[in-house]
Amino acid sequence: MPANPLILFDPFPRTEMMVYTPDTAAALAKMGRVVTHFGSRMPDVMVDELLPDVSIIVGQTAMPKDRLDRAPNLRGILNVKANWEPNIDYALAHARGIQVLSAAPAMAPAVAEYCVAQAITLARGLHKADPLFRASGEAYGINGNGDAYSLFDADVAFVGYGNLGRALAPLLRPFGCRIMVHDPWLSDGYLRAEGVEPVSLEAALSDPQFLFLLAGVTTDNEGGLNRSRLLSIREDATVILASRAEIVDFNAFLALAGAGQFRAAVDVFPEEPVTKDDVMRHTPNVLFSSHLAGGLHPSYARIREMMLDDISQILRGMPPLRMQKADPRLAAKMRSQ
Repeated sequence: MPANPLILFDPFPRTEMMVYTPDTAAALAKMGRVVTHFGSRMPDVMVDELLPDVSIIVGQTAMPKDRLDRAPNLRGILNVKANWEPNIDYALAHARGIQVLSAAPAMAPAVAEYCVAQAITLARGLHKADPLFRASGEAYGINGNGDAYSLFDADVAFVGYGNLGRALAPLLRPFGCRIMVHDPWLSDGYLRAEGVEPVSLEAALSDPQFLFLLAGVTTDNEGGLNRSRLLSIREDATVILASRAEIVDFNAFLALAGAGQFRAAVDVFPEEPVTKDDVMRHTPNVLFSSHLAGGLHPSYARIREMMLDDISQILRGMPPLRMQKADPRLAAKMRSQ
């Protein structure tokens, strides 16, 4: 490892406020020489000039084989978003001992909290209670709860059990929920050891009253929750789409939710920002938010803390401990934006 390692900071679309606060900059300066670029992806000419000396890359910088070949000192690539982008030769990086990491675990607690909040809001009809009250159309007590139901003792299913599922399950346990999980990447034995019930995709969609769509989007599942599968969801179900919009046929999802097939909360979209005149803004029966689930100040504080810990570990020749490590085969399948 060079005596004064070069740390290339190229975190767009993350901003300085998110990942390069003054205390973070001071901590990194003690570890090596830092070169930063904010506001856009670092220009190719700048990246290419730094490749021979770089030890750590923080951000979403493209690192295909030709760039990895020109970066003999590279020891770590830390993606400070919560995804794996298809712009890295993951297999080659792994073969060369380059640690490729994602900040996804830092976002999971806030997203899990969002999931519980939206599930309760939809099940209890709280999103409708406020406008009814303001319009003097409210009903009191049981008279206003005809369609309401509770998260307590409910049947719950997750599609996907990664960082988000592992953060959400402990929040649901005090409610006494039966938690079913469908995740084809995980063994039944592992899921049972986690205290959840492995089930088929068909059961995950049709059985629960609360359905949390938490999977990342891959070459295997993109658009996999099509209209036919979505029609199997219970008509009284609450569905929370909090991970990646691309796992569903998004137009079909909104059409079915809008028609009252199920209750839905949506925080993610195929294209962001959504255009001002998009017809989805007029979809009834859907509780929308604008990718707010994970983007809290505490989430970015966790990213900075995890990033500093793992950069320090890598520069000392030790394995990283905090951020999520890329599995080359699985990371190469991811298609998250």
